[in-house]
Amino acid sequence: MHYHVNGDIVPESEATVSVRDRGFMYGDAAFETIRAYGGSPFEWDAHADRLRATCDALSLDHGIADDELRRRVRRTLDANDLREAYVKLSISRGVQPGKLTPGPTTNPTVVVIVSELPRGGIAGESVWSGPATADVVETRRVPDAALPTRAKTHNYLNGILARLETDADEAVMLDSSGAVTEGATSNLFFVRDGTLHTPSLSGPVLPGITRDVVLSLAEAEGIPTETGRYEPDDVLCADEAFLTNTTWEVRPLARIGATEIGEGDETVELGGGDVTAQLADAFDALVGTRHYAGSRD
Repeated sequence: MHYHVNGDIVPESEATVSVRDRGFMYGDAAFETIRAYGGSPFEWDAHADRLRATCDALSLDHGIADDELRRRVRRTLDANDLREAYVKLSISRGVQPGKLTPGPTTNPTVVVIVSELPRGGIAGESVWSGPATADVVETRRVPDAALPTRAKTHNYLNGILARLETDADEAVMLDSSGAVTEGATSNLFFVRDGTLHTPSLSGPVLPGITRDVVLSLAEAEGIPTETGRYEPDDVLCADEAFLTNTTWEVRPLARIGATEIGEGDETVELGGGDVTAQLADAFDALVGTRHYAGSRD
C-alpha cells in the first residue's frame, strides 16, 4: 500500500509521523472516514464541511483548501489503483514545543490512508456478513460541554472504552442522564409503528454523514421521521432498528443485549424489517446513480 503523508505519496513502510506530533501526543487532530465508490468520495462536500467544523472547534487553522485535500485523496486512491475503498483523512497541528497549549499551526501533519472495500450500489456487496448485535454499555458519552460532540478528533478513548465492555458488534452509549445517544462508531435508528426515530442532535450525538443521507432518503420515501430523547426501553421495544456509518452504510440491528429487536415478528431472523430494507435499497440506489451511472446498476 501507498499512503499520502504531508504532500507526498510514500510506501506504507515510510508512512510515519514524528513521535512529537500533537496528534500522537495529545490526540490533537481532526479526521474524517470517507467511502470511495467507483473511484470518487461519497458525500465529499459534507465530509469536508464536517472536517472544517472539527478544525474550527479545535482552533486548528491548517490553511489547506478543500480542493487540495480532495486531490490528495484522489492521488492516494490512484497510487493504490483503488476505486472501491475506505479512506481516512487526518490533520493534526503537527510538531510543536512540548506544552499543552498549542501555538499557531504553521506546519500541519496531513495523512491519507486507504484500504480496499467492496463496491456499493445495487450490484455491490456488503462489508458485513450479517445483522449487527449490540450492548448498552456503562461508559457514558462525553457531554458536549466537556468535548464538542460534533468534532471528530483523534481522541477516541470514549468509544474505545465503550467497545472494551462488549463482544457485540457495537456499543450503544447513553448520556449522563441515561438517554440513548449513539453507537461507539455509528448512529442509531429504530422504527415504531411505521415511524423512524433517531436521537436528536441536541444531545451528545455526532452528526453522521450517513445519518443525514438516511434522513433525507426517508423524507423522499414518505417515511414519517422523528428525532428526540429516547430511553433504552424505547429501542428495546422497537419493531425494527438499524445502525448507520460510512463503512456499514445501513446495517440492520438484530438484538441489543438479550433482547431481539422486533421479537415475534417474522422478519427478526433477517435482523431488520420493511422500513430498514426500504432505506437500505434507497441508499444502494443513490450510490448506484451517483457513482456507477451507465453500469448495470
